[in-house]
Amino acid sequence: MNKILSLVKKRYIVLFPIVCLIFIAQFDKYSELTSSGTFGAALRLCIPICLAGVGAIYSERSGIVNIGLEGMMIMGTWFGAWAGWLYGPWYGVLAGFLGGALFGLIHAIGTVTFQVDHIVSGVAINILAAGVARFLSVVAYADVPSGGATQSPRVDDRISQISIPYLSGGEINDEKTFDLFGSLESLDIFLISDIFGLLGGLTRNISLFSILALSLVPISVWILWSTNFGLQLRSVGEYPVGSESVGVNVYLMKYIGVTTSGAFAGLAGAYLVIESAGIYREGQTGGRGFIGLASMIFGNWKPLGTFLGSGLFGYADSLQLRSEESVHGLLLLIVLILLLVAIRSFFVKKIKSAVGALSVAILFAIWFFNSSTVPNEFVFFTPHITTLIVLSFASQRLRMPKFIGKSYRKGEAT
Repeated sequence: MNKILSLVKKRYIVLFPIVCLIFIAQFDKYSELTSSGTFGAALRLCIPICLAGVGAIYSERSGIVNIGLEGMMIMGTWFGAWAGWLYGPWYGVLAGFLGGALFGLIHAIGTVTFQVDHIVSGVAINILAAGVARFLSVVAYADVPSGGATQSPRVDDRISQISIPYLSGGEINDEKTFDLFGSLESLDIFLISDIFGLLGGLTRNISLFSILALSLVPISVWILWSTNFGLQLRSVGEYPVGSESVGVNVYLMKYIGVTTSGAFAGLAGAYLVIESAGIYREGQTGGRGFIGLASMIFGNWKPLGTFLGSGLFGYADSLQLRSEESVHGLLLLIVLILLLVAIRSFFVKKIKSAVGALSVAILFAIWFFNSSTVPNEFVFFTPHITTLIVLSFASQRLRMPKFIGKSYRKGEAT
């Protein structure tokens, strides 16, 4: 009994889906689930979500709810495409950063200075950004043949990509080196091939922009938890009255947090344009700002947890690039996860939850054993249903900043 209970502890619940996925991928028809191509696509798809989610931490740790991430990402896509088209991709990165920061500043003015409800201000940002992007497109691309009201001209130049020499086939002196990770993946050895497929996907053809974006995760950990600035920022989201009483400028910290949040979301938007599509199109963000917010909640308002959450969503999104037959194996993964949930719920005496999880597991098992593929619509919906499932299971361990979403007026400490 004790051994069974130990297996359903939270840390094992995190590893359980990964182990199950590796076992399922041993079948030839499901091998793409752990291929380097899948993991590489997942990394590229998770980065804009991760940037938005990590940016949201700065805002929400300072006490300001930021559901305007989607609008700030829209500004990042527009300014990133405009500057990238005119001046080059790195200028697009900078312009996307500044465009998102500008709308983050607008959100800060509304919520901090004018005490507007955070949700209302965030919704207004999302609506305003969509309208501003359409207006700017009409003005900027009126006489451009390849541009228009809903899209920009193509950004021709791309940011350089690298692979690690001798590990993932990188080049030295313009000569391709040995690909160790690819060779080990091709051996088709249980677990080893899957691990090196992951390593290959994460180290092959990675752009410098991706490296910059990923580096912001450990940098944010250091800033928020190892510097005086980070301590002050987090303190105004926990106890602003006490922070003000010891000399912290509460308004300034909130302004910095929300503006930084917008800048990160702008980077996320620029990434979608410069790294993924090479062009701005209306509706390009596709709700990734909201998924970034969900990944932040899943990560319990911490950068590393947010990165893991965005990785999960990125992986789910990457499955749209796989064959329907390969994705069919996820049905079995869902069955195994639901069985684990049912067992855990039973032992903690949540009988209704256990029965519900077991019933759904049986339905998915019937679907799995009576089909060989899944509809493309199910694959397309996977990232969104993953968001709902993850948040429902993560909700019981969350600990948000105490003063989040509340208005604060300067001088309340006196």
